[in-house]
Amino acid sequence: MHLPWLHPGDPFPDASTAWDARQPAPGLLAAGGALDVDTLHRAYSCGIFPWFSEGQPILWWSTDPRMVLFTREFKLHRSLRKTLAKFAADPRCEIRIDSAFDEVIRACASSERPGQSGTWIVPNMVRAYQAFHRAGYAHSVETWVEGRLVGGLYCVGIGRAVFGESMFTRQPDASKIALAALVALGRAQGVAMIDCQQNTRHLASLGAREIPRAEFVQHVAAAAALPPAQWRFDPVYWTQLLQPSMHA
Repeated sequence: MHLPWLHPGDPFPDASTAWDARQPAPGLLAAGGALDVDTLHRAYSCGIFPWFSEGQPILWWSTDPRMVLFTREFKLHRSLRKTLAKFAADPRCEIRIDSAFDEVIRACASSERPGQSGTWIVPNMVRAYQAFHRAGYAHSVETWVEGRLVGGLYCVGIGRAVFGESMFTRQPDASKIALAALVALGRAQGVAMIDCQQNTRHLASLGAREIPRAEFVQHVAAAAALPPAQWRFDPVYWTQLLQPSMHA
């Protein structure tokens, strides 16, 4: 069970060499290296992501299968549809992109999740993604109500490849609204798929599903080579989710 150790600047092993289900950490690919902008860009472009806890070295993963959300397969349940319609019609409510990235990632890092103790968004991860954001590759999708940030998510965008990272909420449905906004933006901007990394019941309920890693890596390579998406949210994007059902 040899695990490659990377030095800063080293190339990543091929994603297909990650540990499989017979080994103790399926999807684990390598350890070490660095979290600078260039390394993160190379990792995501190859379908690889960092994930580790405090006190561990940097660990790099490429899971198989991979949980993804195709933007055209997003399940807009009736209750969330009503919530979105109300949000979109209320002038006190808005979606902002990249207006409070630092606050969003800190809120994600401090959020408690069922079945988890602590967070994988450790301080050096926060600093790394803040630098990735300043370089134009990490983005926040933010739910604002009456001038207050009430929920949101952060993600990575390279070309038209989008990788979801983490969400937080301070009031009911605020993180779901942010995810729906990302899906609507994705549909409007030609983003076919959002990486979800891990299979959870919540993501599956919203339409996410597993695909083979080889298919995922192929998609990422093609999407990352496209011109970058425009990271702004126009309220007209809500029609990407709300309009089709009006004729159902």
